[in-house]
Amino acid sequence: MRWVADYERAWRSGDVAAVPRLFTEDASYRTSPYAEPRVGHTAIQAFWLDDEGRTFSVSAEPVAVEGRDAVVRLEVEYRDPVAQQYRDLWVLRFAPDGRVDDFEEWAYWPGKPYSAGAEAAGE
Repeated sequence: MRWVADYERAWRSGDVAAVPRLFTEDASYRTSPYAEPRVGHTAIQAFWLDDEGRTFSVSAEPVAVEGRDAVVRLEVEYRDPVAQQYRDLWVLRFAPDGRVDDFEEWAYWPGKPYSAGAEAAGE
């Protein structure tokens, strides 16, 4: 959870210089399980810059930890300039040095379908 707190601090402040402290040089960062990964510090930093200046709150709790793998449940609420909230799972694989080597996000928004079948059926 120390890593999650460090991530939140860096993300909140737009501190892209923290990316090398949080992620290995060739880390994969996926914003959904099927998304093409952003690979490496430069790609992760560019993604973070898209959120710069947005106000949000985060709460997080561990779901599971085994060896180098962890799953964390988050609740994120963006406020000004855009109001949005979602629940999120982060699937993390840590390198031996404590940085993340693989980051995978599973985000869910209120009122959105949870499967392709539900969306196709208009649910």
